[in-house]
Amino acid sequence: MSTTDVQADAPTTGTAAPPRRVLRGSRRAVARSARVDRIWLALLGFVLLAAGTLAALLGYGVFGAGRAARPLLDPLIVDALRAQQQLWRWVAIAVGVVLVVLGLWWAVRSLRPERRPDLLLDGSTDSTLLVTAGAVAGAVGDRAAALPGVGRARARMVGSTGTPALRLTVWVTDEADVADVCRRLETEVVAEARRALGLAHLPVAVRLELDSVTQAPRVA
Repeated sequence: MSTTDVQADAPTTGTAAPPRRVLRGSRRAVARSARVDRIWLALLGFVLLAAGTLAALLGYGVFGAGRAARPLLDPLIVDALRAQQQLWRWVAIAVGVVLVVLGLWWAVRSLRPERRPDLLLDGSTDSTLLVTAGAVAGAVGDRAAALPGVGRARARMVGSTGTPALRLTVWVTDEADVADVCRRLETEVVAEARRALGLAHLPVAVRLELDSVTQAPRVA
């Protein structure tokens, strides 16, 4: 099965480049962002690297031959720890609990399902018009599945309420004109979704897959 990723965004006039915030939204439509996880991993790696480098420098005598011959922990620090064993035992337990909680929070945050934002079309004091993410995804998926050459389609709203994005997976048939399908997805399906939702910019990531299986000939 072959796949193709096509990124669509709001049409622009002339040769002006689209705003930077639209490009960021487009990246959100393509895949879930792991920026926060990368930042935390980079900070953790930097701290561990700094600690290892400091220990290596002490061992090689950069801070003096006498300091390199002594234990890693200064005897004064060891004496202080021994004098208050009960206190430092509780400190170690507290630090361990904090690390466990942080690890569990990190794991839950990384494994939780991606947010599917609902769109508030009218938030006046008299009435509230809220379109759920499931309704938008279902309508866009049904509209895309009705195009010629498309066997089935599935859509998903991602991002946030202020900066929504659309992720669309389309299964095309053997006889489909892929270029025509992409063009109609942008000019018909995506354009209609933007107009219906009243959004000037709705970043869309389209994934095309082949929706056909060659059947073996039957033997009488």
